[in-house]
Amino acid sequence: MEMYDKNQNVRSHQQAEHNIKIWNRRNMEISGVKEVDSFDSEEFLLQTSMGYLVIRGQNLQMKNLDLDSGIVSIKGKMYEMSYLDEHQGEKAKGLFSKLFK
Repeated sequence: MEMYDKNQNVRSHQQAEHNIKIWNRRNMEISGVKEVDSFDSEEFLLQTSMGYLVIRGQNLQMKNLDLDSGIVSIKGKMYEMSYLDEHQGEKAKGLFSKLFK
């Protein structure tokens, strides 16, 4: 949804911008993160403004977490990154909640 400032006629987006920066497959910064659903040394499941994002790799560690600004930084060797549709996201959340109860 877009809003217009009546005084300046400037557009602003309510949905957080979602960007990913990767440096040498070893460091990643993700913006537009709403929630970190689960993570371990091989997989992160993040809820972003553009859907669920799964990051897989080796020796993954959370370097920085700032949910107020929606930024997460991860280090480790990245192998795979993929987005899940809503149905798959709910399925993944259910699987992780059962594993970590």
